[in-house]
Amino acid sequence: MLKVENLSKTYKMKDGAEIEALKSVNLTIKDGEIVGIIGMSGSGKSTLLRIIRGVESFDNGKITLGDIKITPDSNSYESHNLKKATAIHLQRSFGLWAETAYQNVVRKLYGAKYGDEALTDFEFANDEFGEEAIELLKVVGLGHKIEHFAPVLSGGEKQRLIMARQLAKKPEILLLDEPATMSCPKSKQEILNAIKKINQEMGITVLLVSHLPEVHNYLSQRLLLMENGEIIKEGTPKNIIREFVHNMEPMETLRDPLEVGETLIRVEDVGRRFTLLKGGNVLNVEDVNFKVQEGEIISLMGLSGAGKTVLLRMIAGLDIPDTGKVYFKSDGDWVDMHQPDIQRMKVRRKMGFMHQEFSLVHHATIKDQIASRLGVKNENVVWQAKQKAKELEISDKILDVLYQLTDLPENEAKMRLEQIGLSANILDELFPSFPDKKVKEYSQPIFEALNLPMDILDRRSYELSGGQKVRATLALVLASKPDILILDEPFGDLDPITLRMVSNSLKRINKSFNTTIIMVSHHIDFIEEVTTRAIMIEDGKLIMEGEPHKMCHEFIKRCKAEYLKDLDDIREQMTG
Repeated sequence: MLKVENLSKTYKMKDGAEIEALKSVNLTIKDGEIVGIIGMSGSGKSTLLRIIRGVESFDNGKITLGDIKITPDSNSYESHNLKKATAIHLQRSFGLWAETAYQNVVRKLYGAKYGDEALTDFEFANDEFGEEAIELLKVVGLGHKIEHFAPVLSGGEKQRLIMARQLAKKPEILLLDEPATMSCPKSKQEILNAIKKINQEMGITVLLVSHLPEVHNYLSQRLLLMENGEIIKEGTPKNIIREFVHNMEPMETLRDPLEVGETLIRVEDVGRRFTLLKGGNVLNVEDVNFKVQEGEIISLMGLSGAGKTVLLRMIAGLDIPDTGKVYFKSDGDWVDMHQPDIQRMKVRRKMGFMHQEFSLVHHATIKDQIASRLGVKNENVVWQAKQKAKELEISDKILDVLYQLTDLPENEAKMRLEQIGLSANILDELFPSFPDKKVKEYSQPIFEALNLPMDILDRRSYELSGGQKVRATLALVLASKPDILILDEPFGDLDPITLRMVSNSLKRINKSFNTTIIMVSHHIDFIEEVTTRAIMIEDGKLIMEGEPHKMCHEFIKRCKAEYLKDLDDIREQMTG
């Protein structure tokens, strides 16, 4: 049994400020239970898990797990015992050996007994741990992947392999921190089934942190609600979910799908092939055809690895297809997005791209970051950059290729510049920041549409809440009022309350500025709430498109996503 008594934790910041992360938290979990914790980002869920894991200190209180008792005064030996008795699985953790699934688990079993898995002697370890490793892989649903190379497993399979490695430690309690949030419904179902099997067949107690109501509805036997560092209520998942979402923003109406304008984008016979040299996995995007009308909000949906991100990047002109073309309409002309020239640069100026791994600059003010973004996307940037490029003896085609880098994630842009022997300073020289006095003028209508107060302009990224960070990042992308907004699953790990704020913001942006939006998301309810048309991708092929509600239900059926079978009931709780 796990018992947490009067647990408190305060973080002290460098500037002297204090953040009270946990306030006298009390909870008891019986052996063999699956207990869930739900709450908004910043409510203290992950901090509590890390303390129970034994990797985070605390100020007051006591943790009891079986014979282990931990207080703030406990020594490192006692903390080590707590670490041995617990195992944790983090959503974005993919620490695996470049070996087979079987070898990964054998290594963990060897390390748990002899102290260092890096020194595993497989000739010896196979005899001692081989059968146990196979059984653990079967428990997490990877019995058919025993000899598969770990790096080429799907995201959901990697998550389950990590669970098998954690189980090799024979923990008394398994701690799960958002174990399936970023996965597609099929992968998520496989992960949730593995958790159920671990609990039922091995009797392992599970403490599950997730902000997804449907996950708790499927898994948790009892649910705790956290708010501002406190457990404020506990009960059945149905009752606690209702309590959690009762202050959610009302849903904004979606524009009439019939109000769309003329064709803005043509995707014609686009294809691209990827082959992994080791493992044999192939993604073959082929013969993709569709059109995008001005003012539409389109969702690309499909399983992980179906080719959605690849397709988005080809549409945006960030990657070149092997076959086919993508055309954008600009000033009455159709512009080839894979042909570098000034015309493509003009299209790109009117486009915003928000990547899955988006981030704000930690110590910079939002105003400074918008000024930098407006320097890249303002209405005079093409003319100004051409003048500067002429001074530097840079051709129009090279200028456009450099401009393309401003739509890539920062690390990828730096890598591409390094490959051609340039530093990131060349982008600052060609596209200098916008004048401060103009930033407020450009930002005001966007901030109003995103329901952000203007005083956020002078705040630094680390001073914002999770929901404010997401909307501030959207404000960066939208400050130049792009005609087209491309979103590659940037909202996958948001809690439902923050996600509703974002979905309402996108609908307001779409209606206020007639912004055309193309997005990828694994959140079924988000797709239904925001989208005017959905397109399903399977194994690199466009297999169907249509009305979002029908498409989402078809997708749930194809994924065999049992955890979503009560989605309509959960939505009813969320809409009151």
